[in-house]
Amino acid sequence: MSIPATRIRRRTALGAAVAVAVAAGSTLTLAGTSAARPAAEPVTTAKLAKGLYQSSYSERNDALWVTAAVGRPPVKESHLLKVDPRTLKVEADIVPPVTDAATGAVEAVYGVAVDDKHNTVWTTNTRTNTVSVYSQRTGKQLASLPNVAHAREIVVDERHDTVWASGFGDGTLVSYDSRTFQEKERVTVAGSAPTGLAVDERTGTLFAADLNNDRLIELQRGWVTPRLLPTGDGPISVSLSKDGRTAYTADQAAGTLSVIDVTKGLVTKTVPTGAGALSVATDERSGDVLVVNRTAANVTRVDPRDGVVEETIATGANPNHVEIENGVAYVVDKSGAGTTEDALTRIRLSR
Repeated sequence: MSIPATRIRRRTALGAAVAVAVAAGSTLTLAGTSAARPAAEPVTTAKLAKGLYQSSYSERNDALWVTAAVGRPPVKESHLLKVDPRTLKVEADIVPPVTDAATGAVEAVYGVAVDDKHNTVWTTNTRTNTVSVYSQRTGKQLASLPNVAHAREIVVDERHDTVWASGFGDGTLVSYDSRTFQEKERVTVAGSAPTGLAVDERTGTLFAADLNNDRLIELQRGWVTPRLLPTGDGPISVSLSKDGRTAYTADQAAGTLSVIDVTKGLVTKTVPTGAGALSVATDERSGDVLVVNRTAANVTRVDPRDGVVEETIATGANPNHVEIENGVAYVVDKSGAGTTEDALTRIRLSR
């Protein structure tokens, strides 16, 4: 993917451990998919797999990487899916390696972020407290990085060859060298519960939503002590404006979008979006912001400048994550219906 160095990224997870454990046993298999409506449709939906969690787009390979994990530990079913972003057909199904032969548990994948500069895809493996790296070309697992307390989200800073992960379990933010997979930095914010991540690649500044303390954690390159910014009630996901001067949080408890002036450290607008606001993404073409509302089962499009809701689009049950690339939003739902496959919805956004 040849992404401009100034591009601002929003991705997901956490990590620790200087030692890199190269794991074997991952398998890459072709998979069939559900039929989708023609890509020309403004809204297209396809059933993919049970337990969909998050997605990340690769411009280099023109592919959408989608994670799926089913059930609670020991998790025996998990997939890292390579999906055609136009047809929503599954092109490959990577099965994470088995971690416990006795139970059949696998290193289930949850958060996901693409590194097109090095042609890899990173995942958080929440149940095993690890972060993994896979080859986008072959699907092989290249590394499994241990000691990540409830690894949740992961984000890639291609300009600075850095990957950041959030450790919800112990309030830690961990960075890795995206070339060597070695740990670079570990910052712990006492009492925090970091979840969603966003990075401004121009400056290398990281932002983490602190779910339990209604704030954003801002960590600039070289800082040892982070800066704390206010948000709404229960921030769980964060995105940035194209210029990096404004941050947006999906506030799960309040069902709102918070618009935060990063320079002033102030919430300038609070926009009700829907019950269970869970994921947020910025449309860099229009400047609008999309919020996935899990409980309300919809996606809300917000004009953050005026602080108004422009439209609301119904989704499948329990939408879990939104990714925006090239004027298209990809929403995954995690219905929790057990035997039913969850859906990926493709929404073409008007300018």
